[in-house]
Amino acid sequence: MPGLSKRTADFTDSVIRRMTRISNKFGAVNLSQGFPDFAPPDALTTRLAQVANEDFHQYSITWGAQNFREALAEKYEHFSGQKVDPNGEIVVTCGSTEAMMAAMMTVADPGDKVIVFSPFYENYGADTILSGAVPIYVPLVPPDFTFDADLLEEAFRQHPKALILCNPSNPCGKVFLYDELKTIADLAVKYDTFIITDEVYEHIVYRPYEHTYIATLPGMRERVIQCSSLSKTYSVTGWRLGYIIAAPEIIDTAKKVHDFLTVGAAAPLQEAAVTGLKFGDEYYEMLREEYTAKRDLFLKGLDDLGIAHTVPQGAYYILLDISEYGYESDLDFCEKLAERVGVGAVPGSSFFREPENRYIRLHFAKKEETLNEALCRLEKMKKVM
Repeated sequence: MPGLSKRTADFTDSVIRRMTRISNKFGAVNLSQGFPDFAPPDALTTRLAQVANEDFHQYSITWGAQNFREALAEKYEHFSGQKVDPNGEIVVTCGSTEAMMAAMMTVADPGDKVIVFSPFYENYGADTILSGAVPIYVPLVPPDFTFDADLLEEAFRQHPKALILCNPSNPCGKVFLYDELKTIADLAVKYDTFIITDEVYEHIVYRPYEHTYIATLPGMRERVIQCSSLSKTYSVTGWRLGYIIAAPEIIDTAKKVHDFLTVGAAAPLQEAAVTGLKFGDEYYEMLREEYTAKRDLFLKGLDDLGIAHTVPQGAYYILLDISEYGYESDLDFCEKLAERVGVGAVPGSSFFREPENRYIRLHFAKKEETLNEALCRLEKMKKVM
């Protein structure tokens, strides 16, 4: 038999999804894979039920239903102040996972270099390799996860085709400040580099921090490829509705890549989701308040247990420091945590390019009772681990 693809030779399955399976195996509270255990807004599910009996069961326009793109353009302009052409600057994708892959394939040729901040969501390295590009990793330094501007420029001197920016960041919860974004933007202009953003947590940001779209900075509109999705904002991770916003010449190519990757996102779900895209400011303020309450509950619980952790500025992830337990493998720690303690987590090493073994990632996009149950189980962590 002929050999299989060499580009996938070093791939494993997703560690995040693997930890969900392990959590299920041991009946653990699954704080590994980042999906809520509460329902989407009633208005979305009500509209979805109506759509089931309407005529939205065939292909929509390949790059997204007209009313979905128009509603998305209005929402984006409202929050960013930047006007977007729904017909020429948006592609609707099957989740932000496809959006990121389509963006990479739109700008990167085999052999091109791409800057990736570390720690990073596991798909970014895979996206880079699958598109034939070569990742250049730049560390975000704990506990604040700031970057060294000199190290970043050293990476830019290698003339990368693009930089991937997750803001707010998964897994570390960093929200990039305006001055940090300005540094990145200035280097992108200086070295003529695209910026591919992952902004799925744009509305989950904790005061006093605020989300800034890097596309709104001077000189950025034409070189930023914004990827996001509805998954986290509306608690619909299973709907797989994402999108790309970019300049028309970029979108023209992204449309073609998207067409051959997936043809189009689910038409009934796009129709139902328009309801959410038209929510008023009160929904997003409520979302921030609800996630702030979840974060505060979980942080206080960890503090009461004496468990060292990071403090996220955005998104809904916390990194726990497990140095004191002396494990050589954080994956081994997470497997035993699920079995002995009954809590599912993700080994931090799956997010870091550096040889980092002291962190595990938990998330708090759960009901209050779920978080309290997880904290109750974590009481015995120091005894049994």
